[in-house]
Amino acid sequence: MPRRLIIAAILVVTILTLSASGCGSRPKPEENAEATPMLTQAPERVPVKVPDPTVDRTGWPVIVAFGDSLTAGQGVPGEKNYPSQLQAVLDERGYRYRIVNAGVSGELTSGGLKRVEAVLAHSPEIVILELGANDGLQERSPSEMKSNLAAIIEQLQGAGVTVLLTGMVAPPNFGPDYAAEYEQVFVDLAESYQLPFIPSFLGQVAGWPDLNLRDGIHPTADGYAIVVQTVMRSLEPLLKKLR
Repeated sequence: MPRRLIIAAILVVTILTLSASGCGSRPKPEENAEATPMLTQAPERVPVKVPDPTVDRTGWPVIVAFGDSLTAGQGVPGEKNYPSQLQAVLDERGYRYRIVNAGVSGELTSGGLKRVEAVLAHSPEIVILELGANDGLQERSPSEMKSNLAAIIEQLQGAGVTVLLTGMVAPPNFGPDYAAEYEQVFVDLAESYQLPFIPSFLGQVAGWPDLNLRDGIHPTADGYAIVVQTVMRSLEPLLKKLR
């Protein structure tokens, strides 16, 4: 991610929660029970979970966490990023699934589109699709982002994969018009492709300094523990249905 964009993001991300919740034009499906509202008070902390390295998960059905640095876990130990903590929570709850971390730092949706075959090579049952944050930070065209994400979703669904889509909130420094168009992309895709949907991947942790690294963008291990709770609210119903 270019340095100037990181600096710009640092200046705005601390007000991201209040700015996003104050932008009344951001639409959501009214019936979406999986909505994760942005918090205006500090979220309840949850323990950081670390997967047991001695567990043999060979042959277990695969869930791929497909995304950018937020999935890769930039700045935190590998065993404490969100996919690793998600693995620990799944193990704890008795779900026999193996999480594969397919996060690449700095990835745009255009780059993700080029990696779909690599993701499918893992023969996933479910893909958690977290892409678009870098498109937003670089003020990329929402229509181009939508086209890339749609192509990714179509390829995954064409292979029989269940897609859990995560949405993002646009940096407020690009203005309300861009933010509304950008955020609507995720809503439209979820409705068009009938996807389980998390409206804001970082909605519970954005803007809280103690839950983010010094760059103000990437969660800490404690922040990722909360992100996992957000993901599980939408993922667990899929696991119960599949099981």
